[in-house]
Amino acid sequence: MKNNKLTHVDAAGNPSMVDVSDKAVTKRTARAQAIVTLGPDIVSLVSEGELTLKKGPVFQTAILAGIMGAKKTSELIPLCHPLGLEDCRVEVEHKGDDVVITATTSLSAKTGVEMEALTAVSVAALTIYDMCKALSHHIVIKEIRLLEKTGGKKDFKAS
Repeated sequence: MKNNKLTHVDAAGNPSMVDVSDKAVTKRTARAQAIVTLGPDIVSLVSEGELTLKKGPVFQTAILAGIMGAKKTSELIPLCHPLGLEDCRVEVEHKGDDVVITATTSLSAKTGVEMEALTAVSVAALTIYDMCKALSHHIVIKEIRLLEKTGGKKDFKAS
């Protein structure tokens, strides 16, 4: 936080949308990740990089849900600006007992797209949970985090 001041709170302590009217339009990107631990019982059902259940192809459905979630971020997070995403890519990779979900979002605008990337991986992870919960309630969604953002005043890259 710059100057120890929250950007979404006004001088009276009320919630406030950040005024971006004076900001310059720049190319902005963000990359986020979520990890879902499925456990060995569910992992044993993964075939050729996809998990297909009666509800359908889990990872493919999660990709679509993640993209849809990114597009609806401003409807879900009260103070987010509505953004017209120019690109949103969601990837799902099976690694042992884990599924690693990565989302990359981009646009040219006055404000960043990290919340859209974070929403994409969160919704994709929740979709995997929803589709697999009949098999196990030991599924763990963990490590939802921003990996990188570019554009705006300063870039960020997780260590």
